[in-house]
Amino acid sequence: MRHFALVSLAALAASVSPLAAVSASAQASGSIFAEASTLPFHAPDFTRIKDTDYQPAILEGIAKQQAEVDAIADNPAAPTFDNTIVALERSGQMLTRVYNVFSALTSANTNDVLDKIDSETAPKLAALSDSITLNPKLFARIKALYDQRATLGLEPDQLQVLTLTYEDMVRNGALLSPADKAALTALNGKLSTLQTDFGQKLTAGTKDGALVVKSKAALAGLSEGEIATAAKMAADRKLPRGSYVIALQNTTQQPALASLSNRATRQALFAKSWTRSERGDANDTRKIIQELVQLRAQKAKLLGFPDYASFSLSDQMAKTRDNATGFLTRMVPALAKAQRRDAAALDTLIKAKGGKFAVTPADWDYYSEQLRKARFDLDEGQVKPYLEITNVLEKGVFFAAGQLYGLSFTKRTDIPVYHPDVTVYQVNEADGTELALFYFDPWKRDNKQGGAWMSNFVDQTTLLGTKPVVFNVLNAAKPADGQPKLVSWDIAETMFHEFGHALHGMLSNQRYPSIAGTNTARDFVEFPSQFNENWMTEPAVLANFAKHYQTGAPMPADLVAKLKKASTFNQGYELGEVVTAALLDLKWHSLPASAPKQDVLGFETRALGTSGLDVKHVPSRYHTPYFRHIWGGGYAAGYYAYSWTEMLDHDAFQWFKDNGGMTRANGQRFRDMVL
Repeated sequence: MRHFALVSLAALAASVSPLAAVSASAQASGSIFAEASTLPFHAPDFTRIKDTDYQPAILEGIAKQQAEVDAIADNPAAPTFDNTIVALERSGQMLTRVYNVFSALTSANTNDVLDKIDSETAPKLAALSDSITLNPKLFARIKALYDQRATLGLEPDQLQVLTLTYEDMVRNGALLSPADKAALTALNGKLSTLQTDFGQKLTAGTKDGALVVKSKAALAGLSEGEIATAAKMAADRKLPRGSYVIALQNTTQQPALASLSNRATRQALFAKSWTRSERGDANDTRKIIQELVQLRAQKAKLLGFPDYASFSLSDQMAKTRDNATGFLTRMVPALAKAQRRDAAALDTLIKAKGGKFAVTPADWDYYSEQLRKARFDLDEGQVKPYLEITNVLEKGVFFAAGQLYGLSFTKRTDIPVYHPDVTVYQVNEADGTELALFYFDPWKRDNKQGGAWMSNFVDQTTLLGTKPVVFNVLNAAKPADGQPKLVSWDIAETMFHEFGHALHGMLSNQRYPSIAGTNTARDFVEFPSQFNENWMTEPAVLANFAKHYQTGAPMPADLVAKLKKASTFNQGYELGEVVTAALLDLKWHSLPASAPKQDVLGFETRALGTSGLDVKHVPSRYHTPYFRHIWGGGYAAGYYAYSWTEMLDHDAFQWFKDNGGMTRANGQRFRDMVL
């Protein structure tokens, strides 16, 4: 993500509004965000920040960055790298400070006040972005430098920043006519409004879509701890005594489906998940999606591309829509064969157990778990007691980072947090040098977006002298009071994945903000995270963290062997749902501007019906109405990146295996060359 467009891209969240709406009085607000925090690493001081602080600070930040950019564009001196590119890199510091914190909270700990501020300020943020990208005087200065870049004596990082800045402005409309710029600005405004609305509706719809049951018997198959968690969720929602709530995760499949032995409950839970955003209520997202698709296609056409996928992929590693689609479709024949084989095996198992039905998506995980137990003598219940969350984090995730990169981690209880669930750690280099702060927010809340992610409160940049303050957010079901804080194997793997992103941010050592940390191509940014998953099952790492929460005994060797033997089990579903989602994403974003408004559910059925995959049994990981990645999460025409970077991950990990494995020297090489 480009630094000077940080606000616009994160805030493609709202419609355009005149910058004049930012009052002059905002510039003298005395905001807590006007200067960097005085806490260690400039961490946000949540003891002082109030919800009502954000809006005036955002407005003041917009006004300041607009003035800074205008001064660059109007500079009478001839353009130089310092007075144009470096000045642009320095601009917007206050806005970055406030928006990094504000966007973190609207994702992880939102409320009605924050949502209202988000809706009201996003139009102004979108307008600021367009005022920078489409500024003809600013672009003329940047183009002059770009045209003579070979003679400027630039260092490699300077050349990269100049090139990316120029190409980004061209790609996003800097060469358009004034009339087309006005049309683009209007489109961007409408798109940003729709994307904000989509995100807020999906968060609310996911909360409201939770399954409520009145009988403990309906939860047969869940552990006592899981049932206690369901009871606590019901109590937290002030439901009648004897109620139980299974909250929805962001994906189509739900974790409880692997354990629930009551088929009616499984079917009800799956239906709640599938229909959460298509119930015809205030949180139905289908009309928003219809408009997003058409407006994105119109934007692509205005910018000279046949469809939005072609526009979106033009600055990615894959380069073209056909390359991304071809990469996915080459997997389809083998994947479809595996899906048919696996579905047949599950049907056979159901029949053997006396079932009078064929497997459905709601049944798949339950019977797949039964089949795994039969084939490998392995089930989640055997594994979970060895996955206490603090052990996984401190003795697994952190331990691996120490072995590879020489990092050490110390818990900080003096750093304010935005929610009691959050824990903070200071990260130091092997020589004791302070490197970063890391925040960990693991538990699901109704006011938190689904999924898992990483971002920054403070970005790394030597130009501005700031070190990274990074956070990971998960959505693991929080155990009831008194229950052990155990997580599933999937959640543990997600912890390693998201910490790969965190390492990408914390180990950044760049001069310029626009190329620091995770500011890379979208189909590269998942590479460090996918790669970091490999270390979870590294023998030394697994032995260090996988210890029984009661006895401290290490995971038995025979259980470890079973896990490894079963590691490729159920790939027809696990890979299939991801590839299906990626193909669905590309289908939506391959529609031209001339295409009529689509019936959302009908389009998905038609698009996936020709994919060659067994979508009857293995639906998309994300159904169109709740596919946040592509409608509100920055992955439009980019969900293929997860499979694309898995290919890179396998190649990189093979290099490690061929060159001595998990050694400090190999870790340093990966850090220097990739992170």
